Amino acid sequence: MNAHSYRPPPQEQQRVIFVDDALIVVDKPSGLLSVPGRGPDKAACAQSYVQEQFGEALTIHRLDMDTSGILIFARTKSAQSFLSKQFELRRVEKRYEAIAQGIPQTRTGTIDFPIAKYSKNRPLRHIEAGGLEAITHWEIISQTPTTSRLKLRPETGRSHQLRLHLSAAGYPILGDPLYGMENSAHRLLLHAENLSIAHPEKLKTLSFDARPAF
Repeated sequence: MNAHSYRPPPQEQQRVIFVDDALIVVDKPSGLLSVPGRGPDKAACAQSYVQEQFGEALTIHRLDMDTSGILIFARTKSAQSFLSKQFELRRVEKRYEAIAQGIPQTRTGTIDFPIAKYSKNRPLRHIEAGGLEAITHWEIISQTPTTSRLKLRPETGRSHQLRLHLSAAGYPILGDPLYGMENSAHRLLLHAENLSIAHPEKLKTLSFDARPAF
């Protein structure tokens, strides 16, 4: 991303799904950084928008700039620690939707390709034997003669995991400038549609949904 390429969507395009004393949940639009990038031109992001509205907003996880969907921020250090631990222990249920090029041969499947610990060509990631474990479960929701709408459930949370896994399996996500054909769609057709996590104070599991715009 060069200095002139970042044109963040305005704040009103980021929808607040849930807010209480411990956490804030938003539906981040595609094209918006999750956290500030390098330089003042990349200061606008999901986190800064939340901070303008609610004050303190601490990072728990991130979505790629081009990916839309559910993003959670903590409002206290204790909530941040509790929520981050859930991600680390894989106790968070995450579900995505994507539209990919091609038609898989089966209705469901699992991609289990290890992703390298370090990138040889940042920001790109690559599949590498002996890399970090990366597991993605997928299911076909619907299809056209040339594309598939997929439900994706990652067990792990590696950088670019869903984009890289689907591309390596032969079904790149439409609109992906890194691992597919950027001009195949107006944006990356990948959306974090559901996230379930235990509340840091109430301890009961909360489930958040946001339907994709594509």
